[in-house]
Amino acid sequence: MEPNDAAVVFAGVSVSRSGLSILENVTAAVPRNSCTVIVGPNGAGKTTLLLALIGEVSCRGDIRMGMGRDGAPLRLGYVPQRLSLDRGMPLTVEEFLVMGLQRRPLWLGVRPELRERSLTLLASVKAEHLARRRLGALSGGELQRVLLALALQQEPELLVLDEPSAGVDFQGEHLFCELLDELRVRRGFTQLMVSHDLGMVVHHATHVICLKRGVVAEGPPAAVLTPETLTALFGLHMGVMAGQAGGIGGEARHV
Repeated sequence: MEPNDAAVVFAGVSVSRSGLSILENVTAAVPRNSCTVIVGPNGAGKTTLLLALIGEVSCRGDIRMGMGRDGAPLRLGYVPQRLSLDRGMPLTVEEFLVMGLQRRPLWLGVRPELRERSLTLLASVKAEHLARRRLGALSGGELQRVLLALALQQEPELLVLDEPSAGVDFQGEHLFCELLDELRVRRGFTQLMVSHDLGMVVHHATHVICLKRGVVAEGPPAAVLTPETLTALFGLHMGVMAGQAGGIGGEARHV
């Protein structure tokens, strides 16, 4: 892949904590305008790689961001796996979305132009009905839509999501992934996310990075999610199941 075709290039990225190696010489690329999904077993370093990308974890090696339309590094939006919050706090969704933008205290009311902006953001994720709901009363799926709306507030060119559908039922996960597909096409951002759901990866990803401390394989889902790769990632049982299902086949970059 040519550098100009990549939104992100990881080059020899390694991370250690307390003498324990978490990532080892990770080299991979995220194609522009793709839905790239990082898959791997628990403890593979998937979330750590995202945290290194957004600057929350120090690393060795190099992480190169592509250039945006304005000639600056791509604007980045981040949706965490979960949000630590006091569920008893009387903060509405609308107030949560504007709290970083409004100077005057929220108890004096939300400025009309910011209220309109928050409603527009919520409408873009099909959640405008949540505007007056208390943040602590939201379900897992509702909260993920609000966090997505918050990330979209930055008008990201690269949207990073850490298991956005964790704790959401199958139907909710499917709807959330369909929403992300629509938003990616309409807004033209690159999507990089972590997921454990291989079914979701097959149906929604355009590029896959298989990670187990290092990169095991990388490429289109049809090329990567083979019995051999799944065995290397998750063990013989998963590989046998994939083989019995006929595999997916294709060509991938194996490391």
